[in-house]
Amino acid sequence: MAIDETIAFRPVRIAVLTISDSRTLADDRSGDRLVERLTTAGHILADREIVTDDVEHIVARLHGWIDDPAIDAVLTTGGTGVTGRDVTPEALARVWDKEIPGFGELFRWLSYAKIGTSTIQSRATAGVARGTYLFALPGSTGAVTDAWDGILATQLDIRHKPCNFVELMPRLTER
Repeated sequence: MAIDETIAFRPVRIAVLTISDSRTLADDRSGDRLVERLTTAGHILADREIVTDDVEHIVARLHGWIDDPAIDAVLTTGGTGVTGRDVTPEALARVWDKEIPGFGELFRWLSYAKIGTSTIQSRATAGVARGTYLFALPGSTGAVTDAWDGILATQLDIRHKPCNFVELMPRLTER
C-alpha cells in the first residue's frame, strides 16, 4: 500500500452534508473537519449543507447531488447511531445502487482501536448511486477524522495502490 508519485493527483469534487436537528454552519465542527481534510488533500468542496434528521430531506438532498455531474462523492456526517432520530443509513439505502459493506466494516475496525466496543453503536456505511460515491460517517469530530485519515484519504487518491475508488469512477455507471 503506497502512493505512486508517478501518477498525477486528480482532485475529487466532494459535497459535505451534515445531518442534524441542532447544528448550524457556525457550530458544525464535524463538517468543518471534513472540509478542512478534503481541501488540504487537494480535493474540491463542491457544496455543503445541513439538513434535519428526516429521511425525506436527506433523500431529496442526495438525489440533487447524485444528479449533479459536478459532484463525484458525498460525505455525510451524523445520523448513523441507533436512536429513533438516526436515519442516515436508511436514507442512503433508498438512493444507492450498490452498497459498499467493507467501508462500514473497516471504519468500525479502525474505531475499535480508539473507543473499544462503543464502535458497535455506529452504522457508518457507504454505497454508489448513479455513479456518485456516498459515505455516511458518524457525527463526532473524532469519527470523521478516523474515517478520513484511515480510509478516505487514500481511497479518494488516484495515486493509492494497489487500488482506489477514484480509478473506478469512469466505470461506475457501466452496464
